[in-house]
Amino acid sequence: MSRLLRASMLLLLLAACGGGSSQFSAPRDLENACAIVRERPQYFRAMQATERRWGIPVHVQMATIHQESKFIGNAQTPHKFALGIIPMGRQSSAYGYSQALDGTWEEYQQEQNRRSARRDRISDATDFMGWYMDQSEKRLGISKADAQSQYLAYHEGRTGFARQSYLAKPWLVDVAGRVQRRSEMYALQLTSCGRR
Repeated sequence: MSRLLRASMLLLLLAACGGGSSQFSAPRDLENACAIVRERPQYFRAMQATERRWGIPVHVQMATIHQESKFIGNAQTPHKFALGIIPMGRQSSAYGYSQALDGTWEEYQQEQNRRSARRDRISDATDFMGWYMDQSEKRLGISKADAQSQYLAYHEGRTGFARQSYLAKPWLVDVAGRVQRRSEMYALQLTSCGRR
């Protein structure tokens, strides 16, 4: 085998292995919905499919994913430590783009017959989010376009939202307000670049 052929094959192998999977890194400009869509068109396609299936606007999905994982597919909660040094596991089982908890994800997989769905796959994560928010509208009457209330129900669970558990968490109410503002910003940006 010639040197050139071997070098070419090695280069191809390295490119295939180390091509920098976008699944595990954030888009470069998280403040601009149009830039995210240009850089990661597969995200936009997944969110459009979720909007068609579940009625959750793309900008609401984007703002929620931004808050939950900053668009990083393998995002996890930080470790807990005993005595400040002994690792005691993660703060919760939240994982992936949508930061879905194990139990809620399993409920989604079972109810939607999607056993092979993965939290680190954008199309599955957005479909999960659509399913969850659709249920929040049906059970709690939360508008699908109300990013703030949808986020509170997403974070606290529907039972917690119904009990208004978030009122004892001013920091969470602030976060939900930021999600609402980001959703509105993303909606305007998507309109400006012809994606709405």
